[in-house]
Amino acid sequence: MHIMVNGARLFFDVDGAGLVPDGSAMRQKPTLLLLHGGPGGDHSTFKPAFDGLRDIAQLVYLDHRGNGRSEYTDPATWNLDQWGDDVHAFCLALGIERPIVLGYSFGGFVAQSYATRHPEHPGKLILLSTSPKIEREEIYAKFEQLGGSRARAVAEARWNTPSPASMAAYRETCFPLYNPARDKDPLAPARVRRHDGVALHFAGPDRETSRLDFRAALSRVQCPTLVLAGDADPITPIERARVIATSLPPGLVRFETFPGCGHGVHNDDPARAMAVIREFVGA
Repeated sequence: MHIMVNGARLFFDVDGAGLVPDGSAMRQKPTLLLLHGGPGGDHSTFKPAFDGLRDIAQLVYLDHRGNGRSEYTDPATWNLDQWGDDVHAFCLALGIERPIVLGYSFGGFVAQSYATRHPEHPGKLILLSTSPKIEREEIYAKFEQLGGSRARAVAEARWNTPSPASMAAYRETCFPLYNPARDKDPLAPARVRRHDGVALHFAGPDRETSRLDFRAALSRVQCPTLVLAGDADPITPIERARVIATSLPPGLVRFETFPGCGHGVHNDDPARAMAVIREFVGA
């Protein structure tokens, strides 16, 4: 399905009913709005991993503007202020009140933008394998630890000299280092509708990826927030998740670490990740 939001035609998908029979009344389930990673990816990376939550929440998957099946808009609008405002406007357009917003990886940047620009709107926030500020040297060191000097060099080229060639090399060399698990669906990457132009626009030493910093703004968050991170994640290291947790109002944050897990803890420890998310959503 598509909807016009802030001048862009955005794709979204819905899994499960929002209103369900409950005795003599209809009960409203909470809406879990899932924001995918990338940039340049799509919501398919959440499927089918999150299907099991539809009994406690209505699942809504959104492709960011310029990403996936959403409109490939003017690159001038590919920035975190716009993407965060799109989340708020999308919810208003569909009448979604007090959503539980889950941001994964790059989607976590978008979720932080949304929650700090519109702190009164979300009911809850889940920040999954993401970061408040990108520390490139830390990331390069993690890749070197996992894949040697070749992996470090490829990662450095990906962000210092972004191009289709450096991105292809990064996908081949560094993507396999994201997760220790080896039983992931091998066809999942092929299902992603990619727009590498968005990723190239966002990367580079002079682009927003190098300037973003939510540390101070996170103090404005007003809703309960769950932060999940794996200690084997090279691209959003667990140290960055700890910074998120300490930057949030202390009475609102729950920080869960996942030993031996990489990027997207639901990929490496799905049973525990889903149990923690289920408990938080249902609380």
